Amino acid sequence: MGNELGELELEFDGPIWFWRGPAPWYFVTVPDEGCRELRAAAAVVSYGWGMVPVTASIERTRWVTSLWPKDGRYIVPIKASVRKTERLELGDTVRVRLTVEI
Repeated sequence: MGNELGELELEFDGPIWFWRGPAPWYFVTVPDEGCRELRAAAAVVSYGWGMVPVTASIERTRWVTSLWPKDGRYIVPIKASVRKTERLELGDTVRVRLTVEI
């Protein structure tokens, strides 16, 4: 849900999953409803390859990252430092908060 300050704010729950690609990462997938809102904002804020800059938070930890487009949706990369600080593991369901400056 956005606000008059030029921000899009999303909050959702999702499981942490692992991608074994050439540069392995852990992610949480943004639900379809949130992806629809992000696609509208992406027209303004996206840079190279459809990446969307955001401030993300899980529990007490906040970090700046970019959402990655994947299979028509967006995925949130979860840094190792975030997983360590919050004691998160593969398969844990987490509450993710995202803020996109528009």
